[in-house]
Amino acid sequence: MAPTALVVGATGIQGSAIAAQLVDLGWTVHGLSRNPQPQPGVIPLAADLLDPPALAQALDGLRPSHVFLTTWLRMPTEAENIRVNAAMIRNLFDALRPAGSVQHAALVTGLKHYLGPFEAYGKGRLPQTPFREEQGRLDVANFYYAQEDELFAAAARDGFGYSIHRPHTVIGKAVGNAMNMGTTLAVYATLCQKTGRPFRFPGSAAQWNGLTDMTDARQLAAQVIWAAQTPAARDQDFNIVNGDIFRWSWMWPRLAEWFGIPAAPFDGIPAPLEQQMADDAPLWAQIAADHGLVEADLGRLASPWHTDADLGRPIEVVTDMSKSRMMGFTGYQATDLAFFDLFAQLRQDRLIP
Repeated sequence: MAPTALVVGATGIQGSAIAAQLVDLGWTVHGLSRNPQPQPGVIPLAADLLDPPALAQALDGLRPSHVFLTTWLRMPTEAENIRVNAAMIRNLFDALRPAGSVQHAALVTGLKHYLGPFEAYGKGRLPQTPFREEQGRLDVANFYYAQEDELFAAAARDGFGYSIHRPHTVIGKAVGNAMNMGTTLAVYATLCQKTGRPFRFPGSAAQWNGLTDMTDARQLAAQVIWAAQTPAARDQDFNIVNGDIFRWSWMWPRLAEWFGIPAAPFDGIPAPLEQQMADDAPLWAQIAADHGLVEADLGRLASPWHTDADLGRPIEVVTDMSKSRMMGFTGYQATDLAFFDLFAQLRQDRLIP
């Protein structure tokens, strides 16, 4: 009998990729989100993780063997991030507990585990790169740690296994996602293409010149599913990146070439996208009308603040994947091709012209 999965945050970049791969593998897949969207092969469930009675009602009768957690809410302060995001995980497992069916739960967090939360991002004493799982937690409040602690408590209480997955910046498709560099750069390149504005790298010299890596959502999904089915991966934490490293000084011209525009020379001065794109909502609406695009709201496609945070970092960020490699996970994805695949999908789905 095929396993039954509950993907929480099924319409996001991470959750949609996990759900799609599970469907392809023949799993029964339920996708939980506040506002479900049609997804091939996914049974939609609508619920708010902060509304326990409604959540319990939505999950009544569901007996998932595997749970994949890919959602979070950004709040104004880290204290609120901790309170709200911990409650979401606690409420979920409280609602699933009566069925007693969960065998494994996977939680997706990220490299803020090593870099610190938004309020202290990239500050203070950070572990050496490449980041490795054994480096542990920083001595700072972090909602990722609160999420983990809720998962640990539920797993100990209910007797299921878990895995934790820490991607770097994720490349994938999702509309309305709060952290979406790939689509943000596609929209920015389109704006430059249509207006003749220079396609300027928005970030720091450290990111332009230093080594970095990223995570294709399909690579993340492959590792998450691998861990759910691998006994040695039970109760373990894993970094997950594509397997290649690059410099933005090499990648930026490649992205420009895909859109048929020149890459502006980098002068070493950051040019944040949040400033460059601040007044572009009406322009994007016009581009959408001219080309029959399906999303005219710039704010639902682009997240300049998040792209600026990643590309503006003053430190080099690379990630070690030896732990899962030694356990048998061999997935690989070239990052430039991950971008190109995403751009082609966005064009096919009429999200960019």
